[in-house]
Amino acid sequence: MGLNSTPHSERLHIALFGRRNVGKSSLINALTGQQVALVSDVPGTTTDPVLKAMEISPIGPCVLIDTAGFDDSGSVGELRAQRTREVIKQADIAVIVTDGTTLEQESAWARQLKQANVPFLAVLNKIDLMAEVSSTLLDAIAKRLGSEVVAVSALQGTGLDLLRQTMARLIPDDDDQSLTGELAHPGDTVMLVMPQDPQAPKGRLILPQVQTLRDLLDKGCIAVCTTTDDIDRTLASLREPPHLIITDSQVFDIVEKKKPEASLLTSFSVLMAAHKGEMRFFVRSAMAIDRLNRQSRVLIAEACTHAPLAEDIGREKIPRMLRQRVGEELTVDIVAGKDFPDDVTSYDLVIHCGACMFNRRFMLSRVDQCRRQGTPMTNYGIAIAHIKGILTKVSLP
Repeated sequence: MGLNSTPHSERLHIALFGRRNVGKSSLINALTGQQVALVSDVPGTTTDPVLKAMEISPIGPCVLIDTAGFDDSGSVGELRAQRTREVIKQADIAVIVTDGTTLEQESAWARQLKQANVPFLAVLNKIDLMAEVSSTLLDAIAKRLGSEVVAVSALQGTGLDLLRQTMARLIPDDDDQSLTGELAHPGDTVMLVMPQDPQAPKGRLILPQVQTLRDLLDKGCIAVCTTTDDIDRTLASLREPPHLIITDSQVFDIVEKKKPEASLLTSFSVLMAAHKGEMRFFVRSAMAIDRLNRQSRVLIAEACTHAPLAEDIGREKIPRMLRQRVGEELTVDIVAGKDFPDDVTSYDLVIHCGACMFNRRFMLSRVDQCRRQGTPMTNYGIAIAHIKGILTKVSLP
């Protein structure tokens, strides 16, 4: 991945919802100026959600999500509708597309979006087929759905500029937050400790390292990269201690012992905890590690769906750390990708990866679920720092 490319997880996720054949796919094609979504007069052409990364002015880097019609029927149709409902967890903003003929199902989905705190607007599509677009109809849609309404013709391109501008106004204020936050400022020297192991194949850096490095460069920091074996030599080459050291969480204790007293210390995973999740909840939840016993159950959740590698941090290292502390009888379950239990109340703790593959909205949906169900949830870096007894020495963004 190049430093100038924006990964899906850092793009604004815009989900389009609506009944079958109201023109969701046509609208995506019109917005992007490309035939990226399959268009057909046959109801139910779009089945699974389809994601397309784009750059749309004035919105910026985004992912458009085309969903199946929420009025799909039958056993297969219900599965498609369920997958469409799952998209709400990913959506930073949403668009409900309608042709104005009925608003019953649209209003039900509007309520779901409001309950999930997803900003949304309504789009009255296919105005090219209407004799006139009356203010009465637009007012009725706005009142029924409780949102702004933009009238467009995906076929003719009418109203698209207004739609783009309206979507841009819905972008959450925290969408462009810095990864390193207040820990690093222009001119600061920052040392990045990046072990090269099987998790980082030859010729590549893992995504959190790339994103952190780009964040530091954008801020005007002086970034110095090294490996665990070269920490001493790197520190000796600097005229003064680095303002901040960012390390892989797995070598937290090694780096903590070697770091200059004046240098702040954090990890890539801790940065991701603040960038993607909710730091206070994660830190408070880490205390649940002290309450684990041999009968406890822990769920480890990974955003990646990679094939397990030797000494995998989530599948092997963290379970080993926990069992050495609690006992071999400790139950540790592992899920990956978008698999996540609807009910986590049977678990004493959830430990999540940094979620570099998820957008913030999706990660926060899991945080909210754990909080609602009364289950502590922390992330890899914070859990490791607590297990190693140095969490209080770690700088939190």
